[in-house]
Amino acid sequence: MSDAPRPAEADGASFADETSVVRRAELSAGASAPPIYRAVRSGLDAVGARGGLFVDLGAGSGALWEHVRDVCSEYCAVDVVRYEGLPPSARFVAADLNRPPVALPGGCADAVLAVEVIEHLESPRAFVRELVRLARPGGWIVVTTPNQVSFLSVLGLALKQQFVHFSGSSYPAHLTALLPIDLLRMAEENGLGRAALSWSLSGRIPGTARHWPRFVSRMWPRLFSDNVLLIARKPL
Repeated sequence: MSDAPRPAEADGASFADETSVVRRAELSAGASAPPIYRAVRSGLDAVGARGGLFVDLGAGSGALWEHVRDVCSEYCAVDVVRYEGLPPSARFVAADLNRPPVALPGGCADAVLAVEVIEHLESPRAFVRELVRLARPGGWIVVTTPNQVSFLSVLGLALKQQFVHFSGSSYPAHLTALLPIDLLRMAEENGLGRAALSWSLSGRIPGTARHWPRFVSRMWPRLFSDNVLLIARKPL
């Protein structure tokens, strides 16, 4: 069986039609930066998140699996296409995340993770409601997205009137810019508890391809991290 990208079923015509969604998925390359995955694992460790099924929405090639394989007994990758490199042990579910629900039962997951996914979607709030639906009572929800309040991002907005993570070649893969407060508000809207933000502790220096020294990002994580993470718990 080929690992070539295979589109999920879709109907109707819109910006989120099958061709557009698959194209934007391909633009994402199916993976995020290692500091983001490390931030996810740190967030899970901080709250003691362990369990059976972890559902990775917008999983891409499944790079997150290496970071969570020892804290879950089953890993399910959900995406609009099946990427090459997806771990053989991973379960795969095809889904257009702009068109919930995903073909998984409600309350099935001990953790539902969306790493650098929400910014690709047309309706972030509908997406968060789907994360909540999939999580079991007491389960954890993790969302990461580009940090729009970083020094880099605010400078780009001031100089170019657009966020750096949503300019140039980032569009149309990146559609929806969210502030950290938006993540907290969506958690509150869905009745999630223990909602907290953390940061990737890795940020690019404006005008260069280099990153701030790690001690700088640790001292001022909000300003010098390219990505923000929300972790919250579904009520029992």
